[in-house]
Amino acid sequence: DRKGNIIGQIEKWEAHRKGILHRALTVALIYKDYYIIQHRKHPAFDGVFDITSSSHQLYINGKLQTTLEATYQCLEREWGITKKDLLYVPKNLGAVYYKAKDKKSIFTEHEVCEILVSKVKKLPTPNFDFAYGISLVKKEELLNKKSRVYENLAPWVIETINQKML
Repeated sequence: DRKGNIIGQIEKWEAHRKGILHRALTVALIYKDYYIIQHRKHPAFDGVFDITSSSHQLYINGKLQTTLEATYQCLEREWGITKKDLLYVPKNLGAVYYKAKDKKSIFTEHEVCEILVSKVKKLPTPNFDFAYGISLVKKEELLNKKSRVYENLAPWVIETINQKML
């Protein structure tokens, strides 16, 4: 539900095809004074800018992953990052609710998305199976509604900014 309570289980692509509300996470990584922006390569919202990666808490052997477990799995898969590469355990800033139809696909994101942030010790290299590339962006540019970066942000990142969570 909109409060993040689990009321059932659904396969993630079915949820995206039907626009069914589900849980998600976005992790923002900071390198020095820059946010790492991923130029997203994905069936849903392909080509948008994400901050830094987004994923879902999945059921594994009948048990839902914690947000932190799913975050570490996402960072390993999409960036080759492990816990030792982070300056601190990702901090959970809370969750945003949003619904957005992808104009270029059949998918709809309808999520309660938990937002996490951490800093990295060194600049990671993305897994190009999940990214076209990356950018380093100062917070001021990220928040500037007239910037090229802002115009291309994923809807969940815009909602995060609107909620003043970054």
